[in-house]
Amino acid sequence: MAQITLKGTPINTNGNLPQIGEQAKDFELIAQDMSRANLDKYKGSRVVLNVFPSLDTGICATSVREFNKVAGDLENTKILCISRDTPMAQGRFCGAEGIENVETLSDLANGSFGKDYGLEIVDGPLKDFSSRAVIVLDENHKVVYTEQVPEIVQEPNYEAALKVLA
Repeated sequence: MAQITLKGTPINTNGNLPQIGEQAKDFELIAQDMSRANLDKYKGSRVVLNVFPSLDTGICATSVREFNKVAGDLENTKILCISRDTPMAQGRFCGAEGIENVETLSDLANGSFGKDYGLEIVDGPLKDFSSRAVIVLDENHKVVYTEQVPEIVQEPNYEAALKVLA
C-alpha cells in the first residue's frame, strides 16, 4: 500500500507501482469509440501510461495536454492517458482541447486497471479513483520507469518520464 497526500491529507492506494524490470500486467480499458484496448494492441511499441483521477480536474487535464505536446515527436511510442472518466467525457475533452497525439482510455467499467497496478485509492474523498502516476514500458512491455506522484495535486515529472525514452 502506498501513502500519498491530497492537499496534505494522507490517503492510501491498494498497492504499490510495478517494479522496474517487471513485465507489465495486461489490462482491458475502454477507448473513446467504445472498443476494448489491451496491452497487446501496443505490441512492439514503447508505452507511457499517464494515470490520473479525472479529466475534470486542472492538474489531470494539464498532464494530458503536456504529454500531447510531445507525443508526436516520440519514435515508436504510444502515450495512454488513463482515468475513471467515461469514454464519452474523454472524447469531449479531447475534441474541445484539440488532443490528437495521445489516446485516452477509461477504467470505468470495473476499475481493474487501477486495482491491478496498485493505483486504486482506498480511502478519502477520491476513494475508488486511480492515483496520479506515470509508468513507462519498453517495446517488450517491461517497466522501465515509474513515478507515484506523492501529492495528488502536483503534476508528474514529465522530463524524468520522457528521459528514459531518449
